[in-house]
Amino acid sequence: MALFIFLSSGLFLGWSLGANDAANVFGTAVGSRMVKFRTAALVCSFFIILGAVISGAGAAHTLGSLGAVNALPGAFTVALAAALATFWMTRLNLPVSTSQAIVGAILGWNIYASSGTDTESLTRIVLTWVACPLLSGAVAVVLYLLVRSLIRRRKPHLLELDAWTRFGLMGVGAFGSYSLGANNIANVMGVFLPENPFSDLHVLGVTITGIQLLFFMGGLAIATGVLTYSRRVMDTVGGGIVRLSPVAALVVVMAHSITLFLFASQGLEHFLASHNLPTFPLVPVSSSQAVIGAIVGLSLLRSGRGIRYRVLGGISLGWVATPVVAGVLSFLLLFFVDNVFNQTVYRATLYRIDPQVVGEVERRHLPAADLEDLVGLELTNPVRMKRTLVTTANLGPDQAGQVIQLARVSPLRVDSGLLAMEGDREWLTSSQWQAVSELDGRSYLHAWVFHRDLASLSTDWAPKPATKVNQLWNKNLQRRLEYIDRLFTISPQEED
Repeated sequence: MALFIFLSSGLFLGWSLGANDAANVFGTAVGSRMVKFRTAALVCSFFIILGAVISGAGAAHTLGSLGAVNALPGAFTVALAAALATFWMTRLNLPVSTSQAIVGAILGWNIYASSGTDTESLTRIVLTWVACPLLSGAVAVVLYLLVRSLIRRRKPHLLELDAWTRFGLMGVGAFGSYSLGANNIANVMGVFLPENPFSDLHVLGVTITGIQLLFFMGGLAIATGVLTYSRRVMDTVGGGIVRLSPVAALVVVMAHSITLFLFASQGLEHFLASHNLPTFPLVPVSSSQAVIGAIVGLSLLRSGRGIRYRVLGGISLGWVATPVVAGVLSFLLLFFVDNVFNQTVYRATLYRIDPQVVGEVERRHLPAADLEDLVGLELTNPVRMKRTLVTTANLGPDQAGQVIQLARVSPLRVDSGLLAMEGDREWLTSSQWQAVSELDGRSYLHAWVFHRDLASLSTDWAPKPATKVNQLWNKNLQRRLEYIDRLFTISPQEED
């Protein structure tokens, strides 16, 4: 019961996302009266769940690196703040960005917990807020020109064009729903990943991961929002900004769907990288921005005629206000939950400079001469630790960030029997299992030392060079390492 109480805010956020963002998939189709709302809602719900379960892990990793909410009550509060901000905007009939809401809420947690923010991840996410509508608008213009050229060449009968347009709207709507689930499930359940309460499930030789179970619940919540409360926002997107013809509606949904898919597909990223082509960052982008960017792109192609700038201005204001409102709400709710209900909304992480850290810093050819004077330093605030490293050890900000990662205390004890009981043997290679077995019973203060020992025993545990081609391999390896780290983690008291 306690589990569902803590997950309830994520489910509420999922419901809010479904109520708001289903409009971005089928809003133009319903608004142009080409598809009935009930049909659109059912198709959208099914493919959202499918996309969340099958392809949802790609964008979740980047969101998790922005801020690892390390306590379940904290994850509950962060998701609740994002959900309330999203719901409030939905009540105003504005297609708000849930991506911006969850990012703002996580930043609120980072500030409250005095936890450092990964500026690289934050920069990558914020840049997509600009790139997403621009890319979607450009894709929409290209698609519209191609479709218009094809129609002029084929010259179909009006009834034939109507039939093909309806069929196309359903097809791209299904694709868009899948992309929405794959990309935006990270917004709904991403904050729960560090404290995922679900374990892997093995049924008839098939492994259903704990992440897939978590994302399935989030997908169900999104589908519920689609079915119960999405029609009002569909009307705003479908006809509130500019009136769209059925063919233009088809192009908008396709452009939106392609844009979301580009930022969610690990397979596509690996394919592009393996052929030395530019790749797209796997981040949860705003589906609202994608669809509105496509609509505005088509309108500008027609010299901007028919754009309702007042509606567009209100939507833009909502995009600016959403992360701010979600961040402030997150901070206030965390204070309330922490001090009124006495719930642990964050667990302080210890950072310690010891000889192992200094030795690894030297091995990585970072300046370590001044760092030796800090051996024995212990802090639970990464911001203060970074400031100390910059001012006392004369390290640059990026170098200090690397040292902080090495100094993080995460005690664990290797237990191959526990791994055999909890994990699926087919999930690891025989060489990986052998490496874990050889380290059985050993204790570690820093997880990276454990990872280094594993890599020395088996190349299957060694990350490949950090190139785009190797990104998929390294991400899968990182997920395995994070899983066994959680499994072997012990408290400092238990270690003593």
